[in-house]
Formats: sequence, structure tokens, C-alpha cells
Amino acid sequence: MARSGRRRRHQDRFGRQARREGYAARSVYKLQEIDEKVGLLRRGARVLDLGAFPGSWTSYAAERVQREGRVLGYDLTAFRGELPPNAEIRQGDVFELSVEELGGPASFEVVMSDMAPATSGHRFTDMARSEALFLRALELACRVLTPGGAFVGKVFQGGDFPKVREAVRRRFTSVRVVRPEATRRESYEVFVCGTGFAPADEEE
Repeated sequence: MARSGRRRRHQDRFGRQARREGYAARSVYKLQEIDEKVGLLRRGARVLDLGAFPGSWTSYAAERVQREGRVLGYDLTAFRGELPPNAEIRQGDVFELSVEELGGPASFEVVMSDMAPATSGHRFTDMARSEALFLRALELACRVLTPGGAFVGKVFQGGDFPKVREAVRRRFTSVRVVRPEATRRESYEVFVCGTGFAPADEEE
């Protein structure tokens, strides 16, 4: 669950808004826009948040699902901040997580991933690493989602992007690609959103 190096950046309007509203990072507004466009989160839902540090997605999701729901986050970086009572972030590697550790099949209505690799500066290497993280998140989603559940994952857009989108399309009835307004201009990340999860047949 690699994270990109954090460099001090000029605070744009999303960064200033996040500070005013008490969120750990401006990325919360990416999730908010995705939620508004695809109807990702609802009251009472159980949500798995991969690449959860520094907690802004986890906090937003916990607010949206309200006290009847629950949000479980994982990240390589240990989290020591505050979260709503219906949320927690555990330290762990997404490639080592088991279905049993996550609660077993059909444990979540939503799986979301804001994971990004530690960037190398070589675009094709970074795209390949981003794709590997995305596909791992999708793999876990397909093993822990309830029928009809939803998935959203970040991926760096590149030459193999159609294959990534098709991998989501094979298991979800509706697929949408979103580039939120809060995405930095220089970034080539997008979010692939799948709704209406269809579990595979036993033979598959």
C-alpha cells in the first residue's frame, strides 16, 4: 500500500476549504464529488477504505453512512489522529490482507481505494505500479462486497487503462470514470467507479 512522497505544496482553495472544515486532506473533495455523481455512500453501509491515511476519506465516509454504518480503513502508514466513533484505520499492507481478516465474503457494501505508489518520476513505471494497486483493490472488492455493492479506485491513466476499466466492467453492471475537479492539474489520475456488483459463478 505504497504512498507517494509528501512535499509541501501551495494551498489551493480545496486545501484551504479542507482546513476550515476539519478534514486532514483536500482529497476529501474528490470523494465527495464521486459520491454525488455515482451515489456511492448511503446510511448504514459498511465501507472498506484502502490507502486510508491521512483519514479524510474515512472521516467523510463515516459521516455519510452515519452511526448505523461502519468504515474500516487500512494503510501502510500508522494512523494516530481522530476519527468518528464508527470508523477506524488499521496499519497493514494491502497485498497481505486476507478475506478472513476483513470479515469474510459479503462484509462490505462499498470498497474504495485512494492508493497511489511511491512515484519514481518515470511515468510508465508509476502507471504500472498504480495499476497493480488498483487491481489488488479490485480483487479484494470482488471477494468482500455484497451483491449489488460498489467500488471506486484511483489509477494513473495510461496505455493499459482500457484493460483496467474492462476488469471493472466484467463484475459491475455500471462503470463510470471520474476525474474530480479537486484533482491537481498536473496529475494523470482518474477514478474508476463500479456499481451493481455481480458475484462470479462458483465455477469462475
